[in-house]
Amino acid sequence: MIKSYKDLQVHKEAFSLAMDIFWRTRKFPNEEIYSLTSQIVRSSRSVSANIDEGWGKRQYEAVFKQQLIKALSSNSETQDWQDYALACNYIEKEEHSEFTKRNEQIGKMFTKLYQNWKSYE
Repeated sequence: MIKSYKDLQVHKEAFSLAMDIFWRTRKFPNEEIYSLTSQIVRSSRSVSANIDEGWGKRQYEAVFKQQLIKALSSNSETQDWQDYALACNYIEKEEHSEFTKRNEQIGKMFTKLYQNWKSYE
């Protein structure tokens, strides 16, 4: 039974990935703190934050689904910033691959939630 957004597996996965990204970015060069580091941390946190915000509005289908779309968009943005981190040699290919797989899984979970959101009430 889902009683809170925190019970949603997609929220758990998104939060976990955001935290892993946060800790990984602590090793990025200082000159990236106001650009790449800030962007990737903010976009990754936005994923779970949009779930939270949408959950509080789930009785309004269009509003709830819009928040899910925003979360999915932030998930895609996070992937783009990870691609930059790889291109700048701030993360290794293996780590990038792991983060990418997690991003893709979260994206699939959003699609399922979007299509079946009534079953989560």
